[in-house]
Amino acid sequence: MLRVLDRLADVPERDWDALAAGATPFLRWAWLESLESSGCAAVRAGWRPRHVTVWREGRLVAAAPAYAKDGSDGDFSRDWEWAAAAERAGAAFYPKLVLGVPFTPCPGRRLLVAPGEDRGALVSELLRGARELCAAEGLGALEVLYPIEEEALELEARGLAVRVDHQFHWRNEGYRSIDDFLARFSSKRRAVWKRERAAPAKQGIEIRTVRGEELAHDPARWARDVHALHKATVDKLPWGRGWLNLRFYERVLRRMPGNVEIVEARRSGKLVAAAFNIASDTRLYGRYWGCFEEHPFLHFNVCLYHSVEECISRGIQAFEGGAGGEHKLLRGFEPAETFSAFEFRDARLDTAVRRHVALERRHRKEALERFRAGSGLLKSAAR
Repeated sequence: MLRVLDRLADVPERDWDALAAGATPFLRWAWLESLESSGCAAVRAGWRPRHVTVWREGRLVAAAPAYAKDGSDGDFSRDWEWAAAAERAGAAFYPKLVLGVPFTPCPGRRLLVAPGEDRGALVSELLRGARELCAAEGLGALEVLYPIEEEALELEARGLAVRVDHQFHWRNEGYRSIDDFLARFSSKRRAVWKRERAAPAKQGIEIRTVRGEELAHDPARWARDVHALHKATVDKLPWGRGWLNLRFYERVLRRMPGNVEIVEARRSGKLVAAAFNIASDTRLYGRYWGCFEEHPFLHFNVCLYHSVEECISRGIQAFEGGAGGEHKLLRGFEPAETFSAFEFRDARLDTAVRRHVALERRHRKEALERFRAGSGLLKSAAR
């Protein structure tokens, strides 16, 4: 039986997480429900929960986190041009239905199916539910944002148009030390890395990662610190968006401290910057950065360099440093494909977007190959 839920709290945490086993931490009940109950992903913030679920004899067997939205702020869909074109043509675009994680452009599963169930059948059922919801509530677009490639192919086989983009991810190729990793660089790039990496010590700044029991000991204080840092930084930017409030940080740090890592930078014992990251057993996800003081290369050290070294020392397989940032390419991060899937109820808009996505997809594949060829600064790219 299909059911659409207007809050995640209507699903027991244990039942939802049984579906999300093996998915990213962002699909955990604690993360998604914290976004909702804190008011960050709520109706007044432009996110109306419409979670699509499938039940059998009272048991949850499939689910997709979903939200009805009147705009595209905070979903990283990058569909503003489509929305503007639709408005000019008088075609319905907003409100739209988004299957994904609010404010989180991290690839991961979006269609959750219980172990042992027929995935193909239940993916089709979830998609049927999403389409019926769009028709019933007058939602002009269906978007599945940042699914893994396997899911993108499942969606494409079921009639959605797939869009390809890229981010820059660091991959652990079995490095035994930071010197082992730096050996892949040209001598010029090694010198730049080492010079930038040495800057904090010369500035009297100490950087370390805080995790686990230390966070759990005083989650309220850590929540205040990371929220204040991120807010101070976002407020300085003309395009800054303060999507996450203090209540969200408090809930997440209390509920899932084992998945949170805070990279803190202190000068003379005073907190001056931090990155709020999320970790699984195999991957690290860079999320939110903030600083009270500006220092040369501090951002690179807190958000990139320190965590790369941590990944090597702990055997973490990959570090996703967040959306955007071609500067990461010169610091050992590599292009990684990301995917989204779309369809539109207005046939004119749907046809036009499919044509555009097909052309865009070819161009982006070519761009990805150019990125992979490298700039010549990496020894591995020169071979």
